This record gives sequence, structure tokens and C-alpha cells, in this order.
Amino acid sequence: MESLRAVLIDIDGVLTVSWQPLPGAVEALREIRESGLGVALVTNTTSRTRASIARTLADAGFPVSAEDILTAPAVTAAYLAEHCPRARCVLLNSGDIAEDLGGVTVVRDDEDGDEGAGDRAVPDVVVVGGAGPEFGYAALNRAFGHLQRGARLVAMHRNLYWRTDAGLQLDTGAFLVGLEKAARVEAEITGKPSAAFFEAALTHVGAGAGEAVMVGDDIESDVLAAQRAGVRGVLVRTGKYLPQTHRAASGTPDHVIDSFADLPALLRELRGSAQG
Repeated sequence: MESLRAVLIDIDGVLTVSWQPLPGAVEALREIRESGLGVALVTNTTSRTRASIARTLADAGFPVSAEDILTAPAVTAAYLAEHCPRARCVLLNSGDIAEDLGGVTVVRDDEDGDEGAGDRAVPDVVVVGGAGPEFGYAALNRAFGHLQRGARLVAMHRNLYWRTDAGLQLDTGAFLVGLEKAARVEAEITGKPSAAFFEAALTHVGAGAGEAVMVGDDIESDVLAAQRAGVRGVLVRTGKYLPQTHRAASGTPDHVIDSFADLPALLRELRGSAQG
């Protein structure tokens, strides 16, 4: 077993729910940072920028800055720059993430004005972020039309749901599968569970896959996807965790803990076994 150098941590459902800290999470993250391990917060959250997330977490007591955070929008911007340079993109997303989409040409996609006029030229790419009120029939139908005309479909993730203080809420994946089937296309996924996302996170912390662990509440997108990328996976029984999804999962997590508060003890055990 390689020595442990870094921890990749999902935010929503692991550190917080509806941006409120889960019990013991602040103290656990402080202990992990004081141990000298590298830390990257890796999230499919698409409603906020890295800077906004960092401010919210820091205000709650978490020892983090924007430099510690890797978001699906930021990775998407890099993906589009590499694979779709100079593409005109329409964005279907809930929340303002323009700051994290530097270099991406986002064009309007509303119902006003004439098609092809000004900033409403036919797009090259439909970029799908996080679901919310914006995912209504009209917006989804316009996206469907763009795809029929040959636009590529890029999605920041395909999560089916996430947990808030009001319970489980539908997310992008519930709508994305419909767009894919209706338009007969397959979305290019840039956030978790894509291998490219985990590669970017490992580069961010300067660690190899065998030197890191990934901690998440989504057994498929967080934990098993990380394991396929060579990163040890730790599943927490908080957030969107459900016993039935655990039982029906496509694989077995390397480790399962009750909450993020239990992580420092597990990391001490892993570091000890690596040294032994």
C-alpha cells in the first residue's frame, strides 16, 4: 500500500447539508489539515462559484480557501477549451457560475429575438449544469432542438438527486437521460464520475491515485468512480446515502464510515498500515 498523501472530499452531504455543517465535520477537517495531508474539496455543485463556496464554508468555520476547491464548472471550462475551442455554448443551469467558466463563449438561449440574431446564433454545444427551476419544458425543449441540429451535449454531471434540508431533490440526471434518448446522443460528462475529474483533482493536490482517498456520500459517482480511477473510496452514511442504493451498487467501497467526523481515525489507521 502506498503512503497516504491527500484526501479528496465531496462537500454536499459530506461536510454540509444545505450549506450547514454536519456534526463534527469542521473539527474533523481541521484535524486532517493539521496532520499535513493535502486536501481538495471536489464537488459537482453547479449553483455557486469556487469563491462563493469558499466564503460560505469559511464562515461556517471550515479551514478552506477557493484554491482548495475544484468544481464541475471549472473542470468543464477546461474541457471545453481543449475539446471544443471557440465553441458557442448555451448553458442550462441553476445559479450564476460565469466566474468559473472563464474562456467559454456562452450565448443567450431565451425565447426573445430572432434565431441567429446577435448573441443567439445556433450553438455548437449545449452545456447542462445543475437542475433547478430553470429546467422547465421550454428550456429543455430548446436544448432538444439544438441537439437535433447537431449541437454536442456536455453535462457537468448526471446525479439523479441530492439532499437538502427539505429532503431529496431531483437533479440533472433525471432530465439528462431524457435529452439523450430523445435526441439519440450521449452526453460528455465532465464532473464526477468522469475519470478526467479525478485526474484533475489529483493534479490539484500533487498526489498519485494510490496516494489519495476520496470521501463521498454518492456510492457510484463519488466512491466507486474514484476506485475505478485507482483512488481508495470512503463512503459516508450521510447526505444522499441510502441503504438500498448501497446494497444495489455496482461495486463495494473500500471503506464505509458513519460520517465525516469518523474520517480522521480511519486516516490514522491507513497511514499506520502503510508505514507498517
